[in-house]
Amino acid sequence: MATLDRPIAIFYEHPDWFKPLFAELERRGIPHVLLHADEHFHDPAETDIPYSLVYNRMSPSAYLRGRGHQIFYTLQYLSYLERNGVRVVNGKQAYATEISKADQLSLLHGLGLLYPKARVINHPSQAPAAAEGLRFPIVVKPNIGGSGAGVTRFDTLEGLRRAAEGGELELGIDSTALVQEFIPQEQGRIVRVEVLGGKYLYGIRIYTPGDSFDLCPADVCQRVDGAELTRSACALDAPKNRLRVEGYTPPAEIIQQVERIMAAAGIEVGGVEYMIDERDGQLYFYDINALSNFVADAPQVVGFDPFARLVDYLEQEAKTATPSVRQEAA
Repeated sequence: MATLDRPIAIFYEHPDWFKPLFAELERRGIPHVLLHADEHFHDPAETDIPYSLVYNRMSPSAYLRGRGHQIFYTLQYLSYLERNGVRVVNGKQAYATEISKADQLSLLHGLGLLYPKARVINHPSQAPAAAEGLRFPIVVKPNIGGSGAGVTRFDTLEGLRRAAEGGELELGIDSTALVQEFIPQEQGRIVRVEVLGGKYLYGIRIYTPGDSFDLCPADVCQRVDGAELTRSACALDAPKNRLRVEGYTPPAEIIQQVERIMAAAGIEVGGVEYMIDERDGQLYFYDINALSNFVADAPQVVGFDPFARLVDYLEQEAKTATPSVRQEAA
C-alpha cells in the first residue's frame, strides 16, 4: 500500500487540471508525491523505484504550453518504470494510443467499430491525393492532438489543394496527420463515455456550436438548462467556448463497446467520444483519451464526484501492487 517510503506518484504537466485529484489525496492523508515533468529526470541504472504506484497524467496537448519534448520523454519514462516492475496506471501502451490518432483508428478498425473515414499522411503535399474519394467536408487533424489544436476544416478539394500548396497545413510535432471526413453532429452534440479501471464510470452529452474542435469536458461551464457550473480546473478560455453539457447514460451496447476499446488500448482511466451523423443517423467513434479531466462540477452533472472514485481506485491498486523488482530481459 502507499506509505511514506512508497507513496503514490502522480506524473503530470498541466498546472491546474489535477488540483481536485491532489486535493482529494491530501484530504485523505494518502502518502503521495507530485512529479512535474518540468523538473523530472531519471537514472536507468536505478532499479529500486520508491513508489507503490505511478499514475501517468501527461497531456498530448503539452506542446501547446511549450512542453512538446515532454510527450516523447514520457514514453521513455513509462517504459523504464514498467521494465522495473512498477505498477503504472495508464502506462506506455495507453499513452502510445493517446498520442496517435492514426493508431486509434487502426484499433477501432481492428475491433470492427465505425469511425470517420480517414487517410494518414506524413507531408502536407500528400493531403489532396489522400482526400480523393472522401466525402467533403473534411478535416486535416494532427496525429498528436489535444484541445482541438491544429484541426482545420475544408469544404472543397480545391480549398485543400490551395492550403497544401500555400504551406498552410499543420501536421503537428510528429509530422503526421489525418485527412478525415468531417461528421456533422446530430443536434450539435457529441457523447463522451468515461471509464475507471477500464469499466464504465459515467457518460455526458456535450452540445457544441458546431465550429469547435475543442471539447474538453472540464472546460464546459454550463448545463443544458442554463445552470452555471463551478469549474475547479479548466482552460482560461472556457467561458468563451459556448459548450453545454448534460449527464447521459449510453445504451448498454455502446458501453460494452467503449470498454472493449479501452481494454484494447490498455487505458484504465480515460474517455471515448462518439457522435451521430445527422445525415444518416450512423454512429461513429472518433477519439480515444487516456487523460480524463472529468466534467466540471461533476456532482451537479452526473450525481457524484469522480475524483473521489478515482482516488479509491488508486488507493486499492497501490495496496495490491508488489514492490518494484527489475524484470529480467527475455
